[in-house]
Amino acid sequence: MTKKEAFLRKLLDKYRLIVVNEDTYEEKLSFHLSRLNVFVLLGVISIFLIISTLFLVAFTPLKEYIPGYASTSLKQKTTRLIYEIDSLRKALDDNDKYILSIKKALTGEIPEITISKDSLLKIYNQEYSKDTLRLTPSEKDLAFREEIEIKDRYSIFEGVGKNTGIVFFPPIKGKIIEAYNYEKKMYGVELEISNKKTSVKAVADGTVVFSDFTAYAGYTIILEHPKGFLSVYKNNSYLHKKVGELVKSGEVIASLEKEPHKKDAPVLYFELWNNGYPVNPTKYIDFKK
Repeated sequence: MTKKEAFLRKLLDKYRLIVVNEDTYEEKLSFHLSRLNVFVLLGVISIFLIISTLFLVAFTPLKEYIPGYASTSLKQKTTRLIYEIDSLRKALDDNDKYILSIKKALTGEIPEITISKDSLLKIYNQEYSKDTLRLTPSEKDLAFREEIEIKDRYSIFEGVGKNTGIVFFPPIKGKIIEAYNYEKKMYGVELEISNKKTSVKAVADGTVVFSDFTAYAGYTIILEHPKGFLSVYKNNSYLHKKVGELVKSGEVIASLEKEPHKKDAPVLYFELWNNGYPVNPTKYIDFKK
């Protein structure tokens, strides 16, 4: 018998596996097996275990414990946190810009703007040359202007729908003793009152963004208004509003009192800022009212 035939015979030889009671020698179970049957059975069991393991790893939370895998919920949380961090970073940048504008209003520090006259003259000559500059209106322009003037002159709804912006009211009734002067870094007006005590009122609806004592301006309160306006009230005797409070136009926000040891009348230093730059308050407010 050759080696191949002997190997096949070993695989196909039948064996009996008997389970016997040790005390009584009673036969309980018996199996007729061959080596080939055992190998096939072990192979089937191994394949079943491998497929079951792969199924558990792929479709159950057990895969989270394998290095390199991450759960779907963890990925979703990570994505949401990335968006939140980006939103917080943008909000932080906006808040820094806002705080910087308030700091400018408190300290009166604004960046110097340098303008080159030569560059402006060059641009002017390019845009308004003799060939392109036409000061005389055409016949169509004259007819259009006349039509608009007639409509505006006889319209009973004149002025309706126009955007008038914000209406500002004077903070106190007083005399302007020092006017706005940008060149001298006088970014507001000084108002002197004749009474010993007067109330400082909000010039428009807004929100209190600063209300505290400062070493260089005394009791100071700052209001934020729509369209990028900030109103600043310095040298107050008392403050009646706190940060975050909403105020209405004409509402009392502070007060001025004459100090007993001083002969001079109380003075309110008022500033008006727009988008981080000071503007002349007299162009928006009639202090003679």
